[in-house]
Amino acid sequence: MDTNLHNLINLFAQLGLDNSKAGIDSFIAEHQLASAIHINEAPFWTKGQASFLTESLAEDGDWSEVIDQFDALLRN
Repeated sequence: MDTNLHNLINLFAQLGLDNSKAGIDSFIAEHQLASAIHINEAPFWTKGQASFLTESLAEDGDWSEVIDQFDALLRN
């Protein structure tokens, strides 16, 4: 059973990214997505990161809402 709190900080940790406030802000500023690109298909993910995002969205599980929020931040 996954008992992690599902929020942006823990999503970044799950993806192996710097999950400090500065790290999150920097990542979002440097990685914007065009409307035609799905978050899991972005060219900046490793294969493992893309797989995690794809599987999490397909399961429509605990991470889906946070991934959707992250997706919106990458499009501002």
